[in-house]
Amino acid sequence: MLFSRKKVDAALNEFNQNVKPVSLTQDAWKRLKKNKMAVFGLTIVLVYIFISIFAPLLPIYPYERQEIRHIYLPPSLESAGTVMLRTREAYLARVMEREGRSEYNEAERTELEEMRADIETNPLHKRVYIWGTDILGRDVFSRVIYGGRISIGIGVLGTITALFIGIFFGAVAGYAGGRIDNLIMRFVDVMYGLPYMLVVIIMMAIIGRNVFILFVAIALVSWLTIARVVRGQIISLKNAEFVQAAQSVGAGTPRIIRSHLIPNTLGIIIVYATLSLPSFIMNESFLSFLGLGVSAPLASWGSLVSEGVKGMELYPWLLIAPAAAMTTFLFAMNFLGDGLRDSFDPQSKNRT
Repeated sequence: MLFSRKKVDAALNEFNQNVKPVSLTQDAWKRLKKNKMAVFGLTIVLVYIFISIFAPLLPIYPYERQEIRHIYLPPSLESAGTVMLRTREAYLARVMEREGRSEYNEAERTELEEMRADIETNPLHKRVYIWGTDILGRDVFSRVIYGGRISIGIGVLGTITALFIGIFFGAVAGYAGGRIDNLIMRFVDVMYGLPYMLVVIIMMAIIGRNVFILFVAIALVSWLTIARVVRGQIISLKNAEFVQAAQSVGAGTPRIIRSHLIPNTLGIIIVYATLSLPSFIMNESFLSFLGLGVSAPLASWGSLVSEGVKGMELYPWLLIAPAAAMTTFLFAMNFLGDGLRDSFDPQSKNRT
């Protein structure tokens, strides 16, 4: 009875009222909701992820479908045929002005009549390209969505893989200490001394251009920072009272690390994940920009930006569309990461 009475008293405050316990995650979520920029970033990220997952079900044109008659159409809410006709008429008007004419010649008149007839009968010309088309007549909007699918997928999978590797080695090194810690950390130091991007470029050049190889190449050299971060957190916690209590009841090392130490570093791990995912996307975009990323017909934000740079003066939408999509996502991830950092920060619990 004495034990049960203590449990009841522990659930009451000084006013003899029941107090509902609040976990760290619940407390962090409560404070995260007060951060408007973090909520905005979370909303944008969820929208991007939803669109990326369900892209095959969306009513958009196939990203690899080529239509040569629709090359370099500017963004418009009108049908492709209307845009084609207006673009051609504007071009012929400049030709007539340069030649000092006020009317179409016979060849130009025939060309326009055939174009109008084709537009009226061909259903392909009813398409609407809200973000324009590229050099092969492919829908830029569709390619940006599928490009985001590749970039976000590599970022998420790369971050998860780096977290698993980094948490494992960091936790083992921090808790074991001694020779094991020294061996793991010296290996990390050696890997840090290597030029990160050069290693990835060499792997891509030797093994070949492939989405899976790109993901592996980025993930294998991206776990070093989280390993150091987790090691530092484990070292600061391994002599805490709750760890000593677990040791006193016979808990083994794997159980202490898995059930006691890693959960207490979860906040900083989540924050690191949200801040490292944009760096994965930037690395993939950089490699794709250099031509070492995904290969056609697949596309990523980096490869689309690379293609857009080549014709940015005449066809700016080819650069603006993927760059705007990527920039919006990266800003949203940074807002979310900053909000999570403040939410999980023990020093910010009293913030309003």
